[in-house]
Amino acid sequence: MIQPTASFKDNLQLLPPIEGLARIDLIGPDGTTVASIENQPGKQGSLAVYQYLQQVFGTLDAEAAAHGLTVFAEHTQDAKNRPGAHPNIDRLLEIADGGAALSIQLLAD
Repeated sequence: MIQPTASFKDNLQLLPPIEGLARIDLIGPDGTTVASIENQPGKQGSLAVYQYLQQVFGTLDAEAAAHGLTVFAEHTQDAKNRPGAHPNIDRLLEIADGGAALSIQLLAD
């Protein structure tokens, strides 16, 4: 497990690469896909964080979500100040606050 810094850019350098990963699907308790994060510009940072959380925690529960929020660093506060601006961080905030845990499915290219 990494020790996140106060900089998201620096934290990204500590995470495993996302080459070969097409997308991540987030699966709800009922087995339905509640969200997907594609491997495309503007989403690759979130893709790297969620892949890392799956590798370290195996599931997206409150503990994993809280750690993910520290990895997102300065973007976490921005997400709190502007709900809806960072949906992938909003999801972590919801789970950390007691929302239902999600499964993280990695899908290769």
